[in-house]
Amino acid sequence: MGHKELDVWKESMLLVQLVYKVTADFPKSENFGLTSQIRRSAVSIPSNIAEGSARNGFRELYQFVGVAMGSASELETQLLIAKDLNYITSDFKPIEEQLLKVRKLLTGYKNYIKTKL
Repeated sequence: MGHKELDVWKESMLLVQLVYKVTADFPKSENFGLTSQIRRSAVSIPSNIAEGSARNGFRELYQFVGVAMGSASELETQLLIAKDLNYITSDFKPIEEQLLKVRKLLTGYKNYIKTKL
């Protein structure tokens, strides 16, 4: 199965869209700081799923999904920092829920891959 058919990839792509929308309103002084960092963390999630899917088997896929999980945790922390700094002016709930959904899917996918090792 290609990465584009995976629910975890699709949901992480939706998360990227939400991240770009919410960070569009951040202060311009953060363009090369927190805005950039948050966007890179978000983009890293589906990118690592895609890269791992194109590699040589389940061992490498497992590793790349682990990296995606790390990026999700990094993103969560960065979003909470932005929220605490009052940079997030829209409702935080949708992005928080989407991130939780992605993290659950990543965990399930990693557990599935582990059974194939």
